[in-house]
Amino acid sequence: MHPDDHVCLCFRVSLRKLRTYLNRENPSVPSQLSDCLSAGTGCQWCVPFLKKLHDQHARGEEPDLPISPEAYAQRRKQYHTSGRRDDAAERGE
Repeated sequence: MHPDDHVCLCFRVSLRKLRTYLNRENPSVPSQLSDCLSAGTGCQWCVPFLKKLHDQHARGEEPDLPISPEAYAQRRKQYHTSGRRDDAAERGE
């Protein structure tokens, strides 16, 4: 993803905003990312991805998601249709 692509599609929270929040607030648990413009509190599709970003930050890595915004949105659409995440989404991939 590019920095200005949205990770949380419900509340339009970009990767850049999440990175800034992680660097500024250094949350101790992934659920605290919800304090960043309510990320993850809508449909909850992005929760595994938020966890992955938090884990990367905790390891001292630059938080990133190696997925195109188009593929991400398509997989979210499938999630809304089926009510289930695919295995890769469960891992935040």
